[in-house]
Amino acid sequence: MSTSEISNMPPAPSASNPTLAGADEPIHESAAATSATTATEQPTTAAPATPGAGASSWLGIMLAMLAIYIIWGSTYFAIRLAIDGFPPFLMAGIRFLLAGGLMYGFLRWRGQPNPSRKEWAGAGLVGTLLLVGGNGLVSFAEQSVASGLASLIVASVPLWAVIFSGFWKQWPHRLEWVGLGIGFVGVAFLNLGGSFSGTPLGALILLLAASCWAMGSVVSTHVRLPKGQMASAAEMLVGGVILLTMGLVQGQHISGPLVPHAVWALLYLVVFGSLVAFSAFTYLLQRVRPTIVTSYAYVNPLVALALGALFIGEKITLTEVLAMLLILAGVALVGLAKGRKTKR
Repeated sequence: MSTSEISNMPPAPSASNPTLAGADEPIHESAAATSATTATEQPTTAAPATPGAGASSWLGIMLAMLAIYIIWGSTYFAIRLAIDGFPPFLMAGIRFLLAGGLMYGFLRWRGQPNPSRKEWAGAGLVGTLLLVGGNGLVSFAEQSVASGLASLIVASVPLWAVIFSGFWKQWPHRLEWVGLGIGFVGVAFLNLGGSFSGTPLGALILLLAASCWAMGSVVSTHVRLPKGQMASAAEMLVGGVILLTMGLVQGQHISGPLVPHAVWALLYLVVFGSLVAFSAFTYLLQRVRPTIVTSYAYVNPLVALALGALFIGEKITLTEVLAMLLILAGVALVGLAKGRKTKR
């Protein structure tokens, strides 16, 4: 489930919650900063036009879109490789402590103030939901579930988010209910169609992970968080500490020599999944419509499925293809409904 997974899970596609995401995001993962809100609250001054500025901006947007499409989609695959050498909770804890520590140190060096006690509390709550409940559970589930299959379940995050919004009396409208129905039929199709026949526990864990990520995305808009990217840094630090503690309490440890591909996968998750992709996400939120930015939710499962099939022989069945189409159709209808409400 970029904290915007920084994570492995692809972050929840919510314009108000640029969390890390990706498979991790799911940090997603790529998915827990408030950069979108901050960007709308702070007035900006248009820079004077310069020769080639338009082309440069267009190129930056295209590169940033490719980053969140490909990098966050690839984090599911990277997690699968990383847990070959690291126990899942230890791996996720190390990942987010490193990424959060680097981001926190850089922001403090740039003069950004330390979060207040209330901001740390808010970041701790959101980071626990997104990174521990979301990304950590995805990492755990991928011990027995194919990375591409995991990405399909996580794609249902926007559907869960619509339901949890009802806790704040933001109930779904008619088109959203239709989208929810279609999307959850796709989720059921995955489970009843045999894709999880050998790993029913993995299916339950992934559903819990998706719901935690969605709840964290919704809660992030109702609690006090640090400004800008400091929110993600704080969330990653808190989430990393909790994940590392969980791993140690469970007796997880690194046994034997580390395999090179697991080390490289972990470094990839830290640098690209949690830092580069999240920075690209923040860059996009300041320049294009949120509905365009959150289109990564439709692309990430395709990337995850393709990488799993190409490099580690994961098979894509017709059932999974049909389920993916149903889930993404449901997510698209929910997004369309939200766009109509925004215009009103």
